[in-house]
Amino acid sequence: QVQLVESGGGLVQPGGSLRLSCAVYGRISLIDDMAWYRQAPGKQRELVARITSNGTTNYEASVKGRFTISRDNAKNTVSLQMNALKPEDTAVYYCNVPSLAYYSGTYPRAGNDYWGRGTQVTVSS
Repeated sequence: QVQLVESGGGLVQPGGSLRLSCAVYGRISLIDDMAWYRQAPGKQRELVARITSNGTTNYEASVKGRFTISRDNAKNTVSLQMNALKPEDTAVYYCNVPSLAYYSGTYPRAGNDYWGRGTQVTVSS
């Protein structure tokens, strides 16, 4: 009943930019934090950026100053603007919502740890 759908990945040259978007579908009543993770081949999934419901952000050290996370609470979307991309940014990027509230019929529900399917970002010349 709740689905996260990412878009915006692709192939870009070093120094280029990409913008990822994630939409949360369902009868959503409240989303707290929203986040982007990434997983490179042979590596563990890591947190890239997180944003709270009031807009407070935090970033993984290697992306600070290059990536910007933002959200639209009215549309239940979160975006990741990625600038000055490097080959080491190559990974599958995943949208994550740690917890949210939604309606199932007329009943309020709460759920935890929602993930999108991921979108590939490749930085290569």
